[in-house]
Amino acid sequence: MNVMLLIRIALAFTAVTMYVVPASAGFQEGYEAFSRGDYQTAIKEYRPLAEQGNRNAQYNMGLLYDFGNGVPQDHKEAHRWYEMAASQGHAEAQANLGVLYHKGEGVTQDFKQARKWFELAVANGDRLAMLKLGLMYERGEGVLQDYLHAHKWYNLAAADGIPNAAPLRDAVAKMMTPAQIAEAQRLAREWKLGAQ
Repeated sequence: MNVMLLIRIALAFTAVTMYVVPASAGFQEGYEAFSRGDYQTAIKEYRPLAEQGNRNAQYNMGLLYDFGNGVPQDHKEAHRWYEMAASQGHAEAQANLGVLYHKGEGVTQDFKQARKWFELAVANGDRLAMLKLGLMYERGEGVLQDYLHAHKWYNLAAADGIPNAAPLRDAVAKMMTPAQIAEAQRLAREWKLGAQ
């Protein structure tokens, strides 16, 4: 299983649990139905809220279509719901849009769009998107290959306890000079100070 898929699955499970507090009538019922695997009831509860503009319900509808829970898997439909939530600043929806663009699921593969959505997700508090940015810089996807920035993003993700970030950071560090590692650490500190 590749790292991007593992990140996406982790994001889906952590994101759903983040919205236990109902945003409006029906949301809690949808959450409880989703938690017990009753996806049809979850859809019934989430869809009206999502259509009324509830970004959390839109995001959860995106998850249902993205993973084919209770509906046929449909990345185009997942994209539609994620985009609605993302336009309202929903960080996890922004990160999942980044994944769709990165993998070319439901949309044409576009690394620049993926990077844009990952950067927005990080700016809105999604720490898993840091790992995704690190992967893009390490591989040179949509950006010039840049171990300094890969190390920076991995370092920030590792500091936030994101699984797999520290080993990825350490692997990239093996391809860098001590001066480059020090510079990457400085960039991470500066980013962290600017984000506060």
